[in-house]
Amino acid sequence: MATPPHGRPMPGRPAESKEPIPGVKTLIAVASGKGGVGKTTVAVNLAIALQRMGATVGLLDADIYGPNVPVMLGTDEQPRALSETRILPVEAYGLRLISMGLLVPADRPMIWRGPMLHSALTQFLRNVDWGELDHLVIDLPPGTGDVQLTLIQNVALTGAVVVTTPSIVALADVRKAIEMFRQVSVEVLGVVENMSYLNCPHCHERVDVFGYGEGKRIAQMFGVPFLGEIEIDPQIRIGGDTGKPVAAFGEDAPGAKSLYAVARAVVARLEEVRKTAGEPVVKIL
Repeated sequence: MATPPHGRPMPGRPAESKEPIPGVKTLIAVASGKGGVGKTTVAVNLAIALQRMGATVGLLDADIYGPNVPVMLGTDEQPRALSETRILPVEAYGLRLISMGLLVPADRPMIWRGPMLHSALTQFLRNVDWGELDHLVIDLPPGTGDVQLTLIQNVALTGAVVVTTPSIVALADVRKAIEMFRQVSVEVLGVVENMSYLNCPHCHERVDVFGYGEGKRIAQMFGVPFLGEIEIDPQIRIGGDTGKPVAAFGEDAPGAKSLYAVARAVVARLEEVRKTAGEPVVKIL
């Protein structure tokens, strides 16, 4: 369906149905205004942290052009078809997972136009047998394009987490992401500042490699919560490259503490949103 930039259906055409996904209690979009800020790293570790904290979690890799979630989770297992219209997600680290990276060879480029993206994401949302989930985390591609609009038109998101770095250049695009969700009435759960600082291994002092405090400042500017800082830690990068995310090894694993802190902040925001909407709260310890 053609949709104008402000996110409302075109005049004279009905709005698409936002039917809930059966069995899925909350849908959390993880977004960024630009690439290179570690959005997928945050999405993967957030999903695992929520699972380790006691929730049942699914992870939908909606970054059709750059589906890196399977690499970060160390799996190349193909989803199994239950019927002509139902797909069984694969499992990795306790997560139920679907990704275009599991369906298309890694060396094959995705040269798709908008309608094909729309169809693929709709199938991921509607044809995958997710089962009962407390949370479905959706890793969006960077920016404010076709995939974001398809998602917003098809399902009622519980909220969005916007990932940035302290760089002023990155923050210029955060504004666009926050404004996009606001224009289409999606709750912004908050801003996460990734690659926030480095703990020097020699002097043990904090080093602000990309700047300081800009993520918190942009959150305050837009009146949304600041969900926390994630430090620069080699183990986070190594974990993603080797398919062994740091969050999978517990909160005390190197690099994992700040990721779990962000996960708890997200849970707290979800509880606020549910209370405002009058919905029951999923209790996570």
